[in-house]
Amino acid sequence: MDRTQGQNERDEQAAGGTAPPAPAAAPASPGPASPGSAGPARVVTLTAGDFTLTVNPVDGSEIEPLRPGTERARPAKRDAAARAARDTAARPPVLPGPPISARPLLARDEELERLVRLLGRGRSVRLTGPSGSGRSALLDAVAAQCAGVAPDGVVRLSGHGHQQPGELLHTLYATVYEAPRERPERDELLARVRDIGAVVLLDDLEMGGSALDELLRATPECAYLLAATPDTKAPSDDSHIEEVFLTGLAKPDCLALLEAGVGRPLTDEEAAWAGDLRFASEGLPLRFVQAAAMLRQRDELNHSDEDDEEEPGVFEERPRDSGAVPLPTLAEGAAPAELLASRVSESARAALRIACALGGELPHHAHLPALVGDTHADTAVAELLACGLLTPVGTRYRLAAGVARQLEDVGYGDTASEEARTAARHYAWWTGHASVVPERVAAEADAVLAALAGADVVAAAVLARTAAPAFAASLHWEAWERVLRSGAEAARKAGEVAEQAYFHHELGVLALCEGRLDRARAELETSIGLRGALADKRGTVAGRRALALVVDRETAAATASPPLRLEAPATAPEAVTVATPATEAATVATPAAARRTPATRTPAVRPAAAARTTPATRPAPALPAPPLTAGTTAAPAGPAVAPVPVSSEAVTRMTPVVPVTQGSQPPTTLSAVFEDAFPMSPKQDAPAPAAPVPAAPPRRDAGRRKLVLLSAAGALTAVALGTVVSFAMSSSDAEPPAQGPAVSSTPEPFRTPSTAQETGGNDPASEQPATAPSADATVPAAGTSAGPVPGRTPGRTPSKRPSTKPANSQAPTSSSAPTNTQAPTQEPTETAAPTPTETGTVTGTATATSPVVTP
Repeated sequence: MDRTQGQNERDEQAAGGTAPPAPAAAPASPGPASPGSAGPARVVTLTAGDFTLTVNPVDGSEIEPLRPGTERARPAKRDAAARAARDTAARPPVLPGPPISARPLLARDEELERLVRLLGRGRSVRLTGPSGSGRSALLDAVAAQCAGVAPDGVVRLSGHGHQQPGELLHTLYATVYEAPRERPERDELLARVRDIGAVVLLDDLEMGGSALDELLRATPECAYLLAATPDTKAPSDDSHIEEVFLTGLAKPDCLALLEAGVGRPLTDEEAAWAGDLRFASEGLPLRFVQAAAMLRQRDELNHSDEDDEEEPGVFEERPRDSGAVPLPTLAEGAAPAELLASRVSESARAALRIACALGGELPHHAHLPALVGDTHADTAVAELLACGLLTPVGTRYRLAAGVARQLEDVGYGDTASEEARTAARHYAWWTGHASVVPERVAAEADAVLAALAGADVVAAAVLARTAAPAFAASLHWEAWERVLRSGAEAARKAGEVAEQAYFHHELGVLALCEGRLDRARAELETSIGLRGALADKRGTVAGRRALALVVDRETAAATASPPLRLEAPATAPEAVTVATPATEAATVATPAAARRTPATRTPAVRPAAAARTTPATRPAPALPAPPLTAGTTAAPAGPAVAPVPVSSEAVTRMTPVVPVTQGSQPPTTLSAVFEDAFPMSPKQDAPAPAAPVPAAPPRRDAGRRKLVLLSAAGALTAVALGTVVSFAMSSSDAEPPAQGPAVSSTPEPFRTPSTAQETGGNDPASEQPATAPSADATVPAAGTSAGPVPGRTPGRTPSKRPSTKPANSQAPTSSSAPTNTQAPTQEPTETAAPTPTETGTVTGTATATSPVVTP
């Protein structure tokens, strides 16, 4: 069938593989066939980036690194003749049958002149118009006038079905450069398309936004004319693309277009009908092309040709209606697909059913005789195109906008599953035939993919198995990936494990060629597992070789760009706590060099009133010094300390670790000093830091220092007791008052009835209020000391029952002791009675005066 297209069979065989295929006749009824059933396998070797890819339809593609010395030189650009031949190949094919008259371009002179002017200045333009507004015809006129504007000429591309710019860039590269069997990697591709300077006409654009910006940035030397519908996503604001909008034609232009399509002047009735149609269709040129087809069919039915007086033959499909056919209604003119399809040939209607089953895609006219079963079915494409039911898209035809929906409403889609199955089996035989070059399969990619989507799982798996190698060899890798994914799913549903392993292997090879290493690893591991279950040693080896390349690429990528590693933080400098006169603990960070020298480490200095401290902690965030309130007294300053060498590091203030006396006055008695230094009830220490720096090991003389401190404390106690005795002996000369109530004073913190408390030199005794002494108590004479003998242990005998009126005191009279109801009167009374013991020690009982409130 390929010979009918004017192709050289010798060239096809040379492009298809190294071995010449055996001649084989086409089967009478197309059916599923295995790859290579019509001849030897078609093995193609490609260059994909840094790899050499061998497409093997039997066992799967093999990939290996590009051998040194086999690198290709930079490809050269095509000359003018080669570009013209390439442009002709990118246009829709010439249809058999009578030629179709060219349609005039009406009322587009202003838009044409503006587009040519903007493109000549290097500006990119977006031509926006609804489907059927004549965008493709305007692009043809622009291409004719911009042929010599750019150094690389005019390049026509089709954006139908492309949502990303990757495949469009590869198509542009293959159009401008002479690089057969080569698909560069992305970096090399971007470097080469950057040097292309051409006017690119991109019809049926379906992408916008960031994807369109990427396409424009990749080709800064190209001027684009983008034809899109209003539903297409708009470009970004930073793209700086000019906008040109296409509107409907005016009434005179619509009448002129209708007359050109009919080939005769319009009657008044037809002109009025055309005016109403223009109002309903908003002047879209496609509607008047279809209206002209309806008028031509009406003229044929009404026998408008006077020369044709013969009756229609038996084999003619014209109806034998002798009555006059009226003009179509306005509804039929707005949706003319049903009326037009009812008046075309049977082969054309069968082609419309196939197109509806394939989602609007019409197969190449060379396939229609096999699909329809009529040897003259290839002329149906020209018939449908003349009626306005088809529109050109790239190198193929598809149903015009709205036609598929109108036909499905009248029953043309009822046999869609059967038509898709027939198309899938036919394409499975055709794509696997050795005489069909990969470029022919790539031109039929949309119809093949549509048949693959609508067929059953068995037919879809067979078609994907035969079409995948052809798409890979034709460098149409977007269609290759779609076929592989559809085939893997169909093989999984059909239970074909071997075919499923093949599709996963091909997907892994494709991902490796495109640099998607994670995807390649996953697909290849899946394929190796499936082939291992089937004991397919050859396929397993091929998969492991490809997987080894993935590992090598991952290792090279990790070596070239090592992962980000966070360095471990430096060792925190030791903290030296220094007590400042303001009772704040300052932590000084010393450098590492200073820590090596023992002389630079200064131990923490504590005030005289402090008896314990906490180990040094690491530097903490700076905190403000606690304010001194009325009830807070600053600790006395310690002795002068030599300044610690401070580096340029920060000095952090910390909360004080030395307890600070919270009383209103500093301790002046021995008991207060001992209570602060050696508390009887343990105090709650400050919470330890999260990660304290280990303190220095204790020195050898730690025990000796503790003994020295205890000895000093004992000496201080002896001195304090001697001072108390001296004060008591000096105060014995004063005669106690004859009368007055006895007052007993006991401080609140030392009121403990169960244990004896020690007394200081000047503070009152910490005991319960004294009771009246017994009658036999010995009262010392005047001039006798009332305190205990120095060097002996004084004894205390607290009373069990408090008394506010001692026995040896008399009640005051009203004349000597007036009653004061405003303030109490306090008079101290001190009684001491030494009691000899059997051991010869004198025990003295000292009763401290306590305040007694006199009513």
